Amino acid sequence: MRPLFRLIALLCLCLGYALPAQAAVTITFWSHELGNSFPHAFFTLRGVPDAGGAPVDANFGFTAKSVSPALLMGPVSGKLDIAKPTYVAGSDAQFSVVMTDGQYTQVLKLVDAWSEGKPDSVYRLGDHNCVHFVKEAARIVGLSGLDQTKLMKKPRSYLKAVGAANIGRVIPVGMHGKAYLASLAPIVPVGAVPATSASAVAAYQSATAALTQPTSASPR
Repeated sequence: MRPLFRLIALLCLCLGYALPAQAAVTITFWSHELGNSFPHAFFTLRGVPDAGGAPVDANFGFTAKSVSPALLMGPVSGKLDIAKPTYVAGSDAQFSVVMTDGQYTQVLKLVDAWSEGKPDSVYRLGDHNCVHFVKEAARIVGLSGLDQTKLMKKPRSYLKAVGAANIGRVIPVGMHGKAYLASLAPIVPVGAVPATSASAVAAYQSATAALTQPTSASPR
């Protein structure tokens, strides 16, 4: 009977039956220190909400609308900063948190509140910059140790300090962007059936052939 059970299992695999996949959106916190750009902090959102819906793959940061000496004098207009893929690949992923749908919704509200033209879109170098933006996202997902007064203009140092203060709550990454992005699996929508692999088909054919082969009688 064992070959029959194996055949049934392989048939289910080939037809696409599987256990329900876990779905969630993961927020990853990043820093950028290299190149001609200013140091910067931002986060990425990636995955599928538990409730279902379209796959999410986005990034958000906050910056001044224009770079000028006015930054040193006081408040200036700010805007959301959506990084290009090459910029993300040249940055460093520090740590991740798998969010609940409620946390994901609150992070989207944060993004909207800091978008251009909204009250929170004012950029102040001392107390309303990119680090403060990711700090609020970290607060939403339940992290602690966020008040690092001396590090609020140092994205990498700030995120490393927050990661160290939340061991067991965050998923440490500590990878350069290009390597980290290459390690990520494709986003599979909730309810999607993965394509049948050639190896699964071959295994099914092998099991089918085995059932047709004569077997010696077992001793009584």
